[in-house]
Order: sequence, then C-alpha cells, then structure tokens
Amino acid sequence: MPIEWVAAPDEASVERITTALAGPAKQSGVALVGPDGAGKTELARAAAMGFSEQHQSEKNQLTLIRWVTGTESNRAVPFGALHHLIDVAEIGKPAALLRAARDSLTRGRGGDDLILVVDDAHELDDLSATLVYQLALTGAARLIVTARADSAIPGAVAALWTDDLLTRIDVDPPAGAGADRVSGLIDGFLAGVAPGVREVLNNLAVAEPLPKVDLAALTCEEAVADAQAAGAVWISDRDGGELVYAGHPRYAAAARAALGSDAIAKLCSAVVAQLSQHPSDHVSDRLRLAVLALDSDAGQPLNDAVAAATEALRLGDVKLAERLARAALERSGELAARLPLATALGWQGRGREADTVLAAVDPDQLSQPELMAWALPRAANQFFMLDEPERAMAFLQTARNRVSAPAARNTLDALSATFAMNAGNLPRAVAIATEVLDSPASEDMAVAWAASTGSLCSARMGRLDEVEPFAGRALAAEHPGLLRFTIGLGQTTALLMAGDLPRAADLAQQFTDFAELQQPGRAIGDVLLAHVLLAGGDFAAAATLLSPAAAALDRTGYSWGPLSLMLLATTLAQQGDIAGAAKALSRAESRHGTKSALFAPELGLARAWSRAARRDMPGAITAARDAAKMAERGGQSAVALRAWHDAVRLGDVHAADPLARIAEGVDCAIGTIAVAHARALAIGDAAALGAVADALAAAGMHAAAADAAAQASGQPPG
Repeated sequence: MPIEWVAAPDEASVERITTALAGPAKQSGVALVGPDGAGKTELARAAAMGFSEQHQSEKNQLTLIRWVTGTESNRAVPFGALHHLIDVAEIGKPAALLRAARDSLTRGRGGDDLILVVDDAHELDDLSATLVYQLALTGAARLIVTARADSAIPGAVAALWTDDLLTRIDVDPPAGAGADRVSGLIDGFLAGVAPGVREVLNNLAVAEPLPKVDLAALTCEEAVADAQAAGAVWISDRDGGELVYAGHPRYAAAARAALGSDAIAKLCSAVVAQLSQHPSDHVSDRLRLAVLALDSDAGQPLNDAVAAATEALRLGDVKLAERLARAALERSGELAARLPLATALGWQGRGREADTVLAAVDPDQLSQPELMAWALPRAANQFFMLDEPERAMAFLQTARNRVSAPAARNTLDALSATFAMNAGNLPRAVAIATEVLDSPASEDMAVAWAASTGSLCSARMGRLDEVEPFAGRALAAEHPGLLRFTIGLGQTTALLMAGDLPRAADLAQQFTDFAELQQPGRAIGDVLLAHVLLAGGDFAAAATLLSPAAAALDRTGYSWGPLSLMLLATTLAQQGDIAGAAKALSRAESRHGTKSALFAPELGLARAWSRAARRDMPGAITAARDAAKMAERGGQSAVALRAWHDAVRLGDVHAADPLARIAEGVDCAIGTIAVAHARALAIGDAAALGAVADALAAAGMHAAAADAAAQASGQPPG
C-alpha cells in the first residue's frame, strides 16, 4: 500500500499560497520549505490547481501548469531537471542559451498564463536553478517551488526568497511525522514491495526519471504497472511524454543505498544500453548518458565521451567537463581527451595541472589542425594561469611558424592580440585585431578574440564610437563563455564615459544575471558590475561583490583577479577602511604583472585613494597623476581622462590643461564635465563647482558629485 505521508492540505494553507501567487510581479510565487513528510508536494499541487481555477473563473483564461521535479541523478547534468520542457540552442553562448531555454519553456505564455511547479528544487542542477531564478526575476511565470529544509540548497534557489522574488512559506510536518518516522515508513515500505517493484525502483535509483517505455524494457510492463499501483512510482505525462519518477525522492535514495557498487555498475550499463538505442538530440540527454556510462561496466565509445566533455565545457559546467574528460583520457591518452580536460582545469585556475596534461603531447606527431587545437589552450594557459607571458608569446610564434593555412594563422594572431592587450600594448593589439577581422579567412574563434580585444581596447583608448561595432562582431561569433565579460567591460566602459550609468548598470547586471553560477564566471560577472557601482559611488554594494569575487579569482590566473583587488582597494579606501584598503592594495601589487598590465592605471588609482584615506592628500594627488600619465603613455586616453578627474576630485588644481588636452581626443560627456570640474577648481569658482556637482549627480556619479559639492563649499576633498 502507498505510504500515507500527510493528510490532505487544509483549505487555509492552500488559500494562503494562492493569495501569495496572485501577488505583485516582483514576488511571482511561493517557496514551500520544510522537511520530508510535511506535505509540500500536495500543497503545491492543490495551490496550482486552485490558482488556475480562480484565474480561469475571473479572467476566462486558461493557466497552463508545468511540473518539474528535481532528482539526485539529474543534479549531475546541466538542465537535467528541465530537459523534457526546453529546447537548448547556441550552447556556446551561455546568455543566449538561458534566454532560449526560458523562451522555449514559456512558449508564448507568461505571467498569470503559466504556473511552473518546481518540486524538490534542492536537487536542481546549477543551470536549471539559474533558469528558474530568471523566470522569477523577469516575472515570466508564476512559480511554486518546494525544497527540503535540511538540504544543501543551490544558491540560485535560495536567492528566490532571499532576493524577495518568492514568498517563503515554512511548512511544518503534522504532529508525530518527524524524520525518524519518515525513515521508518520508507524502510518498511521498501521491505514489503514485490521483487518486480523493487527492480523498478533500483533502475530509478541510478537514473531518474526514465521514459516509461525504456523502464518497461529494462524490467517489464507488469512491474511498472505494479509499482504505480503500489505508489512506488508516479508517471508524468506532462509535455515530454510518459516519464516515471519514484513515488518519493527518498525511495530512490534508499534503494541506491542498499545496492553494492557492482550492482550499480550493472544497472548503469543496462540503462546506457537501453537509452543508446534511440539517441537524443537534447544535450542534457547526451550528458546524462555520459554520466551514467562513467558508473557502468563498459563506458561509452571514446568519441562520444569526448564530445560530452566538450559539451559540458561549453555549457559552463567545468567540473563535469573535467570528470568526463579525465575518464576519457584514462582510457585513451589521446589529444582529443586532453583538450577539454586542460581547458576545464585552466578555467578553474589549475594552470599547472592543465600544463602537465598538454605538455605530454609531442607536437611533431600532430597534424596542422591538431597542432592548432593543442597550441591555443597551451599558450593561453601559459600567459594567464602560469603567469609566463614571455614564454607564451614565444610559444605562440613557434606554433605560427608550424602552420600555413590562413585561417589557422589568423586564429593564432587573434590570441596574440589578446596577449598584447593584456600586456598593455593597446595600439599593437588593435592593429593585429583589425587585420584578423579584415581577413575573409578568419573563423569564429579568431573573430571572437579579435573583436572582443578591439572592443575593450577602443573603450579604454577613447575611440568610443568603435566599441559597439567590435562588440557586435564578437557577440555574433561563437566563443568561450568567459570571453563575453571582456566584451561587457568594453561596453560598460563606453557607457560610463558617456555618462549613462543607468544603462551601464543594466548591461552589467545582465552579464551577472546570466553568468554561470560556477566559478570563475560568477566572480567575473560581479567584478563587471562592481566596476559600474564604484563609478556611481555605491561603495557598499561594490565591496559586497568584490570581496568574495577577489577571493574566488585569487585562485586563478585571470587578469580579472588583480583588477578585482585594485577595485576592492579603491572601494574600501573611499569608505574610509584604511586597513582593509591597505591589505587589498598589497595583494593587488603582489599579483600584478605583465598579464594585467592593461589595468596598471587602476592600480595607481588604488594607491591614490588609499593615500587619501590616510589623509595624505599630496601623496594621493601624485599617485593619481602618475596613474593618468601611465594611462596616457599606454594610449589609454579614456582611462587617463578618468584618472586626471580623480586627481581633480582629490584636490589637484593643476589638472585642467592635461584634462583639456586629452578631452579634445575623447568625445564624451564625462570628459566635458571633468574639464569643467578642473577649471572651476583651479580658479575656486564655487558656483561653477556647484554646477559640476549637479551634472555629475545627473550622470549617476554620486561620489564624484559629492566631492565637487564639498569643494564648492570649501571643505577638504575626500
């Protein structure tokens, strides 16, 4: 007999949830949080039906109810819980991927027309959790989410209520329905089921859900029917066909715990063999098969295993990519397996391990396409992760001498443009990037590297009208996920110079919202947003983002790491945290080098504001001037303009001439305001300083506005 977990949901509880569902768009649903046996699923089902009936009665519109159930086995696979409801496209572009998945899930419906019930959300994979968060954030659907209170809940799921997107409702179990009782009921139930029913649960223990037709082939139709009748399973016929789930998540977990490793391997092998008979076009299904094969006796064909590792990498799941690629490498030792493994290790900041994986290859044994595939990640790893830029550039040139195809040479040149940019040689970087982009032989990877380089260089050089054309070409090309943040920094920098902080903040937030939750993407997205917040003077919010981001990026070789520390030092200094700023500045100086030379002016400004926090105003002005001159020598005119303006904010009365000279070549709103600020300060014109303060405030630069207002009233800077 099925376990009677809880009594039917009481009308008051259902009414409370239905009322919360009908709340404002910002709170587009409810999160039911409680222990097993509390009745969360039944409450969710009753509330969804109640809201649908009420909506149809009041507005004569049908509300579609879609149901998603998180499972332990699906948590290992990107979009594992939602694969039957969404179409995944453009998997090389995570932001586009999530938007496409969201659009396919809603399918023209939204708001009150769609309720998405996410049962056992604590078992969602990161991409599924992020997609659910996006649905709540945009108000694209009404949501009912259930989660077990004592479990490790994914960050994006917990953020549903901590960010006030959903109303959290804690669901307490009925009297006497504690954890011990639940465990006892489960053990007793499983001990009493028929052998055929237990076989059905054993298969679900390694892969849940399973299509009914496949589960019947693995067991028999009678066993599946008996399992359903006994309440051991339930069958969903929503959207994706008949999928079989365990009657309760704990059934599958308990069944797996009772199986030995040999039995699990045998079951996985059988499931893989069955599912392989009808290959799926859905990437989640392919990855799920690859994960199951890892625990099986036989494994997948090597080409399929390598392809799965590459797909996991392109979806941003670097840990799954590492696991799949490492297993493939252990079986073959071939280059095809080394490439995704080295990339996954490098993206996690494990550069030495990645270099070891790639160093085992003999380049003399490689074809030209293989040489390209091997040389690109190795050079990038040497430059960024190993902090060996000279070695990387020499290696890249050696690789270029070995290839003859124009497309291959263009791709290597595009990477060298990225190296030149990060090393601070922006004119050379733009020259190389332009040649690559002008060549009809350039392939997507070359276009992405070259155009993203052109976008950021143009922004920092003050060639602001060139930023968006470069960015457009980069975004249109397929590229590694993290490269989009380089594009984003170019775009937001241009918007900051235009004095359009609201648009800059919105754009940075989009990059952050759609960033993969796994590091380092999350941290880099936070740095991008913090850069805009710092310009606006929201130091508390910027510091909240930068502190954990800097800690996460500290373990990687990305130039974003030193930049995060530079921005953190500046932020803390402007908050008056002398000790915190000094610590962050010291860390930034120790980690700064050729690979982050692009951001040397930011390091100088961090020194300036740190000195200002200690009330060393002459030293602060000198440091800001040095940063401005350094930026100008490197061709970073827009950065030089901002640095001179910081010097003015700090009280430099001699900055008007250099600012005016630079502003002549950088046509932007902030340049005009900065020149006016410098001239007003030089002559002590209080009225003009007040007007500058108003202009800066209107542009959203509130800290700079406060500095100008203080100068207008004769107060000391800072």
